[in-house]
Amino acid sequence: MNRRNFLQWSALAGGTLISSKALAAQADEIVRAAGGPPDPPLTRPKVVAPGGQVAVHTPNGATLPLRTVGKVRVGHLVAMPFEHEFAPGLKGEVWGYNGRTPGPTIEAVEGDVIRLYVTNRLPEPTTVHWHGVLLPNGMDGVSGLTQRPIKPGETFMYEFPLTKAGTYMYHPHFDEMTQMALGMVGMFIVHPRRPVGPRVDRDFALMTHEWQIAPGARRPNPNAMSDFNLLTFNSKAFPGTEPLMVRKGERVRLRFGNLSAMDHHPIHLHGFAFEMTATDGGYIPPSARIPETTVLVPVGSTRVVEFVADAPGDWAMHCHMTHHVMTQMGHGGPVMVGVDAKRIDRRVQAMLPEYMTMGHDGMGAMAEMDMPFPKNSLPMRGTPGQFSSIDMGGMFTVVKVRDGEATEWYRNPAGTVADVADPAKMRADGIDPDAKFDV
Repeated sequence: MNRRNFLQWSALAGGTLISSKALAAQADEIVRAAGGPPDPPLTRPKVVAPGGQVAVHTPNGATLPLRTVGKVRVGHLVAMPFEHEFAPGLKGEVWGYNGRTPGPTIEAVEGDVIRLYVTNRLPEPTTVHWHGVLLPNGMDGVSGLTQRPIKPGETFMYEFPLTKAGTYMYHPHFDEMTQMALGMVGMFIVHPRRPVGPRVDRDFALMTHEWQIAPGARRPNPNAMSDFNLLTFNSKAFPGTEPLMVRKGERVRLRFGNLSAMDHHPIHLHGFAFEMTATDGGYIPPSARIPETTVLVPVGSTRVVEFVADAPGDWAMHCHMTHHVMTQMGHGGPVMVGVDAKRIDRRVQAMLPEYMTMGHDGMGAMAEMDMPFPKNSLPMRGTPGQFSSIDMGGMFTVVKVRDGEATEWYRNPAGTVADVADPAKMRADGIDPDAKFDV
């Protein structure tokens, strides 16, 4: 369903039920028009490292400002609570850095010395662990083991040389279950002093994450260990995810990080084959790489893939765990597929004329329905697309490859879009349009 359409689930007579009349009173927040965020411009990224290495772009995110003081690169992170919008129609009370989740991407160059001030504006202590970065023991950020916790109101200083290039992350190592679950994660990119491999034209960083937020609630449940119902790229659920804009022929690097609580994420890219070129442990030699279209990003790891965008179009990219491309109402309902709900409908409609049983003929049709939904909740699936509703949500985004400037949707050349088959053409091809199947 699109962001204007939402289903309230309940259990009655073993079924999945909806009363649009009962929900209408709750649907007092009108979300902005469907269609997703506007396409960002196809500008050239600036060069930030030797050999023409381009800046990392964090879709829906930001890069931490660093200033040079003497020979040191200096930045400031503030751990804090704030309100965050996951997608139009759903806001939550989260924790993060500098008013963001994930926190701003830290971007530096191998050989730099970095000095990071961390101010704690949380209601409890915290630390920062620089996940995968090789550094002196006292800067590792593990509460009680390598440092004392940063108390509320305090500012600590971390300083260390960046001795190894790579794709890393940062997160608390105090009350990790709560603080990470509420959004305290971020990416840490160290470019090599000497470029590795072919020059990349576009460099993207995407942090996967999973949340449990009850429909209508505002606070993620940090105690959740299963049944996560909101899956995100950079803390945004589709259709709130920013598309990845690429020119045809450009070489693209995708950096994925996973600090989720429980789940690995097999990220699948349509339209292209790629090679995994690095992990948070280092670069993979070319002789060890194989072409793939799906990369598994395990919990606590980063994965880097590269490909040449040689095919224009709007190409889907998403987690291939099917429940991870659905949102809040895609979880927790009873099995209704195949149920004959006519008797249930007749009885309930005597009391609630607008009632109907949902899910007995599959879930896809729900994407086309126009029904209200609870305040501060997301619809179960997707948003209107060029041809129909895109019945996916959650950890889903679009890689837009264009010859020139982007348009909202890719205009496919005539005759290249799948459509209803012509029976005469089927017969000419030796297929009986009335047959049940061929064996």
